[in-house]
Amino acid sequence: MTQHSNIEIRRQQLTDRLAQLNARLHEIDDELESHNTPDWDDLAIEREGDEVLQRMGTAGQTEIRKIQAALARMDAGTYGVCVKCGDDISEERLDLLPFTPFCRRCAT
Repeated sequence: MTQHSNIEIRRQQLTDRLAQLNARLHEIDDELESHNTPDWDDLAIEREGDEVLQRMGTAGQTEIRKIQAALARMDAGTYGVCVKCGDDISEERLDLLPFTPFCRRCAT
């Protein structure tokens, strides 16, 4: 498989994941906005659930930023090159973390 086809496959994977994350964030927003119970016990339970949803939303936003940065590196022709040392990022590492900007050595 050529480097170009690998990048296109990874671009599609990242684009698909971005769509999933955006859909999940919309669901989280809808869920957070839907809580209006007047019962104090139910409200306390909803607030706990809201905290979990907010953490999930924050993690999703972080991943979205990483994916967008990886897509920008693809557009710039620097995807797969460590932003810290300039070495190539291994295919195995990109298989696990397709949005990573660092080679294994620089990530530690």
